[in-house]
Amino acid sequence: MKDYYQVLGIPRNASEDEIKKAYRRLAHQFHPDKSAGNEEKFKEVNEAYQVLSNEQKRAQYDRFGSGGFGNTGSGNAGFEWDFSNFAQGFEGVDLGDIFGDMFGFGSSGHGRQTPRGRDIAIDIELQFVQAIFGVNRTVLLRKTTACASCNGSAQEPGTKSKTCAHCNGSGSVHETRRSFLGSFTKLHECTTCHGTGSVPETPCHACRGSGVLQASEEIAISIPAGVSEGEMIKLVGKGEAVAKGIPGDLYVKIHVTPDKKFGRSGFDITTTLEITVTDGLLGAEKQVETLEGLLRVQVSAGTASGSVLRIRGKGIPRTRGGRGDLLITILVKLPRKLSKKAKELLEELKKEGI
Repeated sequence: MKDYYQVLGIPRNASEDEIKKAYRRLAHQFHPDKSAGNEEKFKEVNEAYQVLSNEQKRAQYDRFGSGGFGNTGSGNAGFEWDFSNFAQGFEGVDLGDIFGDMFGFGSSGHGRQTPRGRDIAIDIELQFVQAIFGVNRTVLLRKTTACASCNGSAQEPGTKSKTCAHCNGSGSVHETRRSFLGSFTKLHECTTCHGTGSVPETPCHACRGSGVLQASEEIAISIPAGVSEGEMIKLVGKGEAVAKGIPGDLYVKIHVTPDKKFGRSGFDITTTLEITVTDGLLGAEKQVETLEGLLRVQVSAGTASGSVLRIRGKGIPRTRGGRGDLLITILVKLPRKLSKKAKELLEELKKEGI
C-alpha cells in the first residue's frame, strides 16, 4: 500500500500549503523532461497530490489507505485531475512539451526534422603575406561523405526502391506509452527508412545501403584577404554527411606565422626603416622593402628617431573596398665609432648649437 505522505515527504498532519509546496518542489524535480527526471516518481507525486490536496479524498485515504481508490480501467486510478493546480507546480515549464510527448504533438510544431551531419574543424597555418592578401588552399580530409556510387540514395544504381515493411510506407511508427494520465500513443520516425517510407530494393554495394561511408575528400578553401590570427572561416555543407539528411559544416581556424619584418595594426601594416644621423638631419630618399616589393619614400629633413611615416593605401585590403596604410617607423642609427674628421665636424656643429 502506498504511503502518500511519505511520497511527498510530509507529516500526516501537514497543512494544505505544506502539501502544495511539497508537490511543486518534487514535481519540478522529477519532471520527465529534465535530464535528472524520473517519470515513475513523477507519477507517484502527482497521484499523492491529487488525493491529499482534496479534503474528501484525503479523509477517505486516511481511513482506508490507497486501496480505497480502485482502478477504473481507464488508467487514471479513479482520480479526477485538477489541471489548474497541476499547472501551478510548473512555473517556467511549457506544458505543451509535457502533453505533446504523450499525445504525439508539441510546441515545436509538426513534421519530420531532417537529420544533420556532424560539424568538423581543422587548423590552417598561413604565412603573414598570405593572411594579408588572401590565398587559395586545398586540404584532403577523411570524413563521412555521401556515397559516390549511389549519390547517397543507398540503393544500387539502376534499381528501384520499395515500400518500407516496418512502417508500411508511412515513415513513422506508433509507440504506446503509459503515464500518470493513462496510456497514450505517439508517432516516431521509422528507424528503418529514416522517415522516408521507402527502402532500397537492392542496397548499394559500396555503402551497403547506408548512403554514406568513410572516404577522403579534397576541399578547396578560399581564404579572404585580411584574415587574422584565430579567425574562423565557415564552409557550409563541407562537414560530415548523414544518411537521408544534410551535411554539417566545416570550420577552418586560421593561424598566422609572425613575420620578422612586418606586423599589423588593424588594417595597417607596420615596419621599420633605419637611417643615418645625416639622413635624419638633411633628409633623404630611401628604399623600403614592402610585401609588394621595394618602395621609394622621402624622409624629410629633421626627422627624429621614432617618427612614423604613413604611406596611404599600402596596407591591408578592407572588406568593403580600399586598403589601410603602411606605417614606417623611422629609426635613426647612431654610429658606434667616429673618425677624427667626423668628430671635428660634430664639434663644429656643437658650436652652432646643433
